[in-house]
Amino acid sequence: MVVRHETRREPAAPVEPPAFSEAVHGMRRAAVRPELLVEAAPAPQRIAPFSSALSADVVVDDTDIGTGRIILLHDPAGNDAWGGTFRCVTYARAEIEVEVATDAMVAEVAWTWLTEALDAHDATHHEIAGTVTRVATDAFGQMAEEGGTAQIEIRASWTPGSPDDHPDTVPDLARHVQAWGELLCTAAGLPPLPEGVALLPLRRPAPGGQRGEDR
Repeated sequence: MVVRHETRREPAAPVEPPAFSEAVHGMRRAAVRPELLVEAAPAPQRIAPFSSALSADVVVDDTDIGTGRIILLHDPAGNDAWGGTFRCVTYARAEIEVEVATDAMVAEVAWTWLTEALDAHDATHHEIAGTVTRVATDAFGQMAEEGGTAQIEIRASWTPGSPDDHPDTVPDLARHVQAWGELLCTAAGLPPLPEGVALLPLRRPAPGGQRGEDR
């Protein structure tokens, strides 16, 4: 008896909505400080129907002193928890002085780095939430001479745009990426740019919107 083997067809990926394509284009338009090296990154697959991500390293004198990631999520049907159809998810980590890590106010100050960066770049937002984590490591024995180390980590998410915006309004994601870039540089301890120094376009712009970790 001949057994017929049926070939399974993988479901076709959904067509990328124009609103999402426009938002991703906004991410590409962002201008950032020269110390930031930005590139496309894999985006999570199951959080939203459509997603795109950028990662960045803060590099000074060929040394990485900070790192981070920003993810754009889009659900055309809307998400009640977001209060909209788009959501930005960010992550920033940098080395800090051990003495700073023990300061009771450092977490609150680090959170203001984000909110002030968003305000400075007119990155309108709502439904913001996040955490600030401090990690201090002590060294002992043969490593004692190296001294302790400390890191600060900021994780946050927010809905870009105003809660009064029409559901079809596409937020200007360039402003949000610029604010994220400023957060990374501030966390890494870089001073504000002197007046008159221009920001630079992304040197390694992201390709088209990504859906899933393999795109």
